[in-house]
Amino acid sequence: MEEGKKRVATLVGCNYANTKNELHGCINDVMTMRDLLVSRFGFKQEDIEVLTDAPDSPILPTGANIRRSLGRMVANAKPGDVLFFHYSGHGTLIPSAWPFHHGFKADEAIVPCDFNLITDLDFRQLVDQLAWGVSFTIISDSCHSGGLIDKEKEQIGPSSSTIISELASDPVRDQNHKPKLIPFDSVLQHLSSLSGIVSSHIGDHLWHLFGPEMSASLINRKLPVKPSSSSSSLKRPADKDDGILLSGCQANETSADMSPEGNNETRKAYGAFSNSIQMVLREHDGVLSNRELVIRARRLLLEQGFAQQHPCLYCSDDNAEAPFLWQTGNVKINSTL
Repeated sequence: MEEGKKRVATLVGCNYANTKNELHGCINDVMTMRDLLVSRFGFKQEDIEVLTDAPDSPILPTGANIRRSLGRMVANAKPGDVLFFHYSGHGTLIPSAWPFHHGFKADEAIVPCDFNLITDLDFRQLVDQLAWGVSFTIISDSCHSGGLIDKEKEQIGPSSSTIISELASDPVRDQNHKPKLIPFDSVLQHLSSLSGIVSSHIGDHLWHLFGPEMSASLINRKLPVKPSSSSSSLKRPADKDDGILLSGCQANETSADMSPEGNNETRKAYGAFSNSIQMVLREHDGVLSNRELVIRARRLLLEQGFAQQHPCLYCSDDNAEAPFLWQTGNVKINSTL
């Protein structure tokens, strides 16, 4: 890939305030990342769209709004552009329409603030639509985020040859943490309460609530239709595309949302994975490859006591060794965590 000509980002933080699913660090995660993008990676403020569910947010992170923002990024990208999506919020696993789709027999999804789910098949479709020479990096700090780009090649994950020895480590020092997980049954129950219809198929409720703005991959959950391969997915081999996923955990694991105990205003809530990425970037101001960044973040989480959360990397072989966000040269970080 040639050096990026334009850098465009969509940052999404969902705290689900005043609900039983409330998290605390997700908005902080993406605001810190926005500062990093500008100070270190050459992004311009006007090319970064931030969607949060804060009370004063001008654009809420609904499924439709997230989809539109990502769709604009992909549609307007030119060869050499660098696209970035950072999501911090809840994730879920959906029973697969195709039971042998992959090992966990479920599809990964993120949970926007209105529960209009966006699935791994949706992200695959976005990557397939990329123009040649455009990179699309995703950081998903959510539960079950491993494999969030469907069929992306695993570089660091459950079956990776990259092993970090799990030596004895202290448990998480700040015990006030919560998994970024909403179980599928809870998602279905919530959507059922909103739609008012009786159905065990999630697609029925999503269609009733969101119509054509729902995920196309969930419309035919009752009578599943295999996704077509006749579209833009034929432009390049699946293992040669420019989708890059840095996930907060494996597909069968949870990611942690940390809320420092007490009323210490100097310690903000954060997502464990987002914080580990930001700490690694702050401590190593030189160029880091995608592989190096994930390995260092995985090691840091282990040192912090997160022995059951393993960040993963999914991308082509070439992109595994490519610089994170195609950084060139050494740039000092001006922002703080």
